[in-house]
Amino acid sequence: MIPVQIKICGVTNIKDARACIELGASMIGLNFYQQSPRYIEPKAALQIVEAIPRSAQAVGVFVDAIADEVRSVANAAGIRCVQVHGDFSPATCRELAREFRVIRTFCTDARFQPKETALFSECDILVDAYHPNLRGGTGLTCDWPAARATLPFARFLLLSGGLNAQNVAQAIATVTPHAVDVCSSVESAPGAKDYRAIKNFVAAVRMAGRPVTASSP
Repeated sequence: MIPVQIKICGVTNIKDARACIELGASMIGLNFYQQSPRYIEPKAALQIVEAIPRSAQAVGVFVDAIADEVRSVANAAGIRCVQVHGDFSPATCRELAREFRVIRTFCTDARFQPKETALFSECDILVDAYHPNLRGGTGLTCDWPAARATLPFARFLLLSGGLNAQNVAQAIATVTPHAVDVCSSVESAPGAKDYRAIKNFVAAVRMAGRPVTASSP
């Protein structure tokens, strides 16, 4: 079995960041969307980036931002991986991919077409649940069959949306992603992590594993 990587999103402070990594996450998400309750200033994000091990990856989360804004904030925060939501074209993602690891997010709404993710060949793909007003951290479960259908078109697939310790094993078995992304189910409040919930989630992921048929980059 190939271990499934774990990304914990919505980290807002150094203590939680270190705990996430120590408990088994390989990625943490730092949210630069100002309308999010988990928003973090770039200066505070830089302190977090400098406080975690080099083996861990901090991911900057952006919504409907232009490339120059993504670049400016990511550089100020010491971020080398960006996760983009909203209207990011293949050309924009290709431009950003010259400087960063790019995770392009798709929501499984009625318009979602898994094969369209192939247009973003320079990016990793994250599949999340759809919400008409919120961008991530909704607690809603995405369409797992649609996410599974994305796998042939994605070099690296992250599954998000309503994952928790109770359903993540089934999600992994159904979708076989390279990584899972969790936020609200491992919080005591938006932006405040629940370490017991993180332990339980990580344990469930480790028990599930991943079939060896799909490769990781």
